[in-house]
Amino acid sequence: MASSGPEEGAAEIEPASGESSHSWPAGPSVSAGPSRRPLLSSQGEEEAEADPLPAQYPSHLGAVPGRDKVALYCDRLLRGCKVTCKPSQSTSSHLKASISVAEPFSSNIANIPRELVDNVLDELDHCVPLLEIYPVEGQDMVVFDIAQALDVVRFFYDFLWRDWDDDESCETYTALVEERIKLWCDIENGTIPAPIGQRFRKNLEKYKNMHLELIQYQSNIKEEPTAEEAVECWKKYYELVMLCGLLKIWEDLRLRAHGPLTPRILKRRRGHRDDGKAVTHIVAKTVTAEMVKDFSVETLLQHDNLNMALDSCYSGDSVVIFPGEYKAVNLSMLTEDIIIQGAGKPEEIVIVSEPTHESFVVSKAQNVKLMHLTLVQQGTVDGIVVVESGHMTFVNCILKCEGTGVCVLTGASLTITNSEITGAQGAGVELHPGSTAILEGNKIHHCNNFKTSESSQGALGGINIKVVPVPKLKMKNNHIYSNNGYGVTILQPTDQLSTTGGILEFTASGDAEEDMLSKLMHELSLEMSSNTIDDIKGLSVVNS
Repeated sequence: MASSGPEEGAAEIEPASGESSHSWPAGPSVSAGPSRRPLLSSQGEEEAEADPLPAQYPSHLGAVPGRDKVALYCDRLLRGCKVTCKPSQSTSSHLKASISVAEPFSSNIANIPRELVDNVLDELDHCVPLLEIYPVEGQDMVVFDIAQALDVVRFFYDFLWRDWDDDESCETYTALVEERIKLWCDIENGTIPAPIGQRFRKNLEKYKNMHLELIQYQSNIKEEPTAEEAVECWKKYYELVMLCGLLKIWEDLRLRAHGPLTPRILKRRRGHRDDGKAVTHIVAKTVTAEMVKDFSVETLLQHDNLNMALDSCYSGDSVVIFPGEYKAVNLSMLTEDIIIQGAGKPEEIVIVSEPTHESFVVSKAQNVKLMHLTLVQQGTVDGIVVVESGHMTFVNCILKCEGTGVCVLTGASLTITNSEITGAQGAGVELHPGSTAILEGNKIHHCNNFKTSESSQGALGGINIKVVPVPKLKMKNNHIYSNNGYGVTILQPTDQLSTTGGILEFTASGDAEEDMLSKLMHELSLEMSSNTIDDIKGLSVVNS
């Protein structure tokens, strides 16, 4: 079914506000395919086949460079515009177009009665939201121009419009739009890892839906709200404000390299048992007497339920995992000081993330240790490991990343020994301001897997350090392979560095740069000894 005007074989689109209309000369595509072909059913009645939908005009904005998008929206369309926000059932519901059915009538839905279509259009007063119109190919340049105009408006409402922009001035608003266009481009070209981009889109869509729910809930309150209604309304509003704040952080260009890593763990810490005893929890696919003969009588057998074992732990306990493949969402809520270790080679004990969860391994325990394990990240969007607070240790582990690598947040500390990190979409290890890390005897390879141009690829390196306030890093006997891009990168705010921007490659290019690097390494408490960095670039400083 397609839109058409009063004349047979022609389509007309007319803004509901009464602005000038455009006539769409119709062809076979406008009428949604050739005329209906009748068939005879077993009762002798005619049935109509479903016709395929005609091809739509493809979106042209995907091929437009980011700077041209900025010029289009900021310089041509929005410059000098006043920003207002009016609550509505959808972001574009006030933009409507008048429509009618093209003749001869056909549909991509078999046997749909023409009368039903007319009744639906009558209920809608023959008006539909403008952005629900998709012109089809095979038309003249007038329709082509309309298709491009709708594409521009649709992109604006889908990705650039925010209802919280009401208080922004014209100059500030165009700056916000420019940042959002850059964010969209970074997601599309892979500068921001795909899982992180998906997370942003998911939260943006969630915000829009929550906003509509709040408007609908308020509109359903006809009189003075009851106490329960008032509480529910404030609850919805508070959740909306919190999500709005998260999205604003995303749009800050200085904070969105891997997306906002807000605290995930809300679980309360238990501490030690009242009797002071420590318990060992055994997790295995099958358990034999030979496997547990050397364990104490306090040992608990959890069979193959790693989640239950972790949920039962108090500080001081140990979890011993025998060969097999396991899943455990409770790894994303580590609060107790425990040891989780594999009973065998790390390749034999594999823990796979749960794709439906945002996080894989997250810790805020004072001291938690993982040993002889393989962690395989699938579908989660945070780093494969996030150390929110306290200290976390890895010994002889293999970390196979799919999203970002190991993230150590402000004030937290990390020790990784004789382990392997691979596959991260970003740095293998990322140190946030004020964090501490000791890396010894590790292999970091095939990280920084962005789908970007050569000029941006490798900018984060095997290890990425954010400098304000300064973190501390000690490296010894590590092997950082060349397929990570740079070996180590230091993210320094622009006003802290005397250069104009970009990446500084500290090789043997001059005494001034070497003195600057030496000073920066000293301020960072950066200790490096006996490390192998394949990439000739080695160490770089990046302006933020």
